[in-house]
Amino acid sequence: MNLADVARRAGVSTATVSRVMNNIGVVREETRLRVTRAAEELRYYPNFHARALAGGDSRMIGLIVSNLENPFFLDIFRSLEAAAHDADYEVLITNTGYRSERLHALVRLMIGRRLSGLAVVVSEMDEALLDELAHHELPIVVYDVGSTRRGLVHINVDYRAGMQRLVSHLVELGHRRLAFVGHHTTLGPLQDRKETFLEIVRQFSPAIEYRTATGADGFSGGREAVRAIFGEGFQPTAIVCVNDFMAAGAMRELRALNLRVPEDVSLTGFDDIELADIISPPLTTSHIPRDLIGRLIFESLTSTPQPREILLTPTFVPRGSTAAILQPSCVSS
Repeated sequence: MNLADVARRAGVSTATVSRVMNNIGVVREETRLRVTRAAEELRYYPNFHARALAGGDSRMIGLIVSNLENPFFLDIFRSLEAAAHDADYEVLITNTGYRSERLHALVRLMIGRRLSGLAVVVSEMDEALLDELAHHELPIVVYDVGSTRRGLVHINVDYRAGMQRLVSHLVELGHRRLAFVGHHTTLGPLQDRKETFLEIVRQFSPAIEYRTATGADGFSGGREAVRAIFGEGFQPTAIVCVNDFMAAGAMRELRALNLRVPEDVSLTGFDDIELADIISPPLTTSHIPRDLIGRLIFESLTSTPQPREILLTPTFVPRGSTAAILQPSCVSS
């Protein structure tokens, strides 16, 4: 089936069908309904790839993320998709599972689809791939990875400031046995959070004891990491998680160990996904504006500004998962 078949079925011109399919120009609502009904009956789907080849114009944006199970990435996708749909663009999304070789393959696959722009929201980007991306004419946005490159838009988050505020909050509440729960902690932005945690607690050594543990990025990984911490005999009064997704699992495991949050163990996350405010008690965390990130990605890929770096600062969000311990001790740096 093609455009002419739809036009004949609807009793309109092919130009009218084109306007309806592309959502451009003025078309009477009755005519629009007739065209869309004809297209559905004939099972006609516009060939956007052929259109891009013919006209050199694409209305498709590519988005590569690390983990589609993590609501953080889904929130960015939803924001980007909303902005894209308002402007008659579509978003093609895929995920790497934090595998660098998968990222390289997906970047090449995406660029081969003749997109109008590509956003890479991952933690596993290496410098070589950044160099490769910087030489493409395609508009490209990268999120919080590597050093800045000419030709790319970099959206970065000051993770160190966000993590520093969370750890300082726990120290101010009197906590002296702290643990950090992370995943893929050798990757850029994830390593920043762990290193910041270590820098702060080491300032107070030996008054503060600490441990770190890793698990998979997700609910089960948070549980796994908490089991490892307590399995080693360390009993923290506060746990800092690399993100809210893992913190939810950590909270579940603490309850399995008959420990109360925050009475026995205070708990923090990072990102401020919707889940953080829903679980009980609600999670103390650091807010990253995913809605804004999605909009910035769209604007950067569809307008013509000079390539630039955008730095966002997380906002501290205290909630019910943290509390002062009963008998805080003194700490001096």
